[in-house]
Amino acid sequence: MRIKLVERDYVVFREVERWRYCLGRHIKILAGFPSQRSCDRRLKVLLEMGFLNRKKIIYGVPSIYTLPFKAKMLIGANKRQDKIRLDNIIHDIAVLDTAIYMMSKYNISLSDIQTEKQLHSKDGFSIRKHQPDFVFTKDNKTYCVEVELTLKAKDRLENNIKSNFLNFDIQIWVLEDNPKLIRVIKDNKLQYPNIEITDIKEVRNYVEFRNNN
Repeated sequence: MRIKLVERDYVVFREVERWRYCLGRHIKILAGFPSQRSCDRRLKVLLEMGFLNRKKIIYGVPSIYTLPFKAKMLIGANKRQDKIRLDNIIHDIAVLDTAIYMMSKYNISLSDIQTEKQLHSKDGFSIRKHQPDFVFTKDNKTYCVEVELTLKAKDRLENNIKSNFLNFDIQIWVLEDNPKLIRVIKDNKLQYPNIEITDIKEVRNYVEFRNNN
């Protein structure tokens, strides 16, 4: 079976690569498919031709799509396979949901966004430092986005907040409904006023709506 790759296929490859992996519902929106059915049909073809991998990782979570060597070479990506951390999958899915939400809320495009993976690639061989989940630009301002679903050590959170304050105009924290976590972020807002807070429920509701329409 031979197929002709079209520009949308390359969008799929680039988005899967820079986010490390995606769900089918993310690909549908990011690549602009008119329906989930048309998206799934095209993904099936790309799978059969070896341009995508699909893996079932965790029970109750849809299969994830990753990029094999064959597709990485087409877009000039690093051929090294990304490591998938089981304890990060729910978080990473929430990050993708948040990116889709922010694209609508701030009227930005994919080209305005840099992912954590892309930011780390710019670090080179220096000591690995903290990077936000993704950043974007809007009206000459830089925004960083942090998706936090669990309460980390307070000093670690505060160091990340300080770093974001020094490096970005606005830092958006997308939070689970955890009173202790919310309190820590709100307390730091007194010292670092560029903090904005978004409820992850708002993000999930929006993405669910997008996928059902």
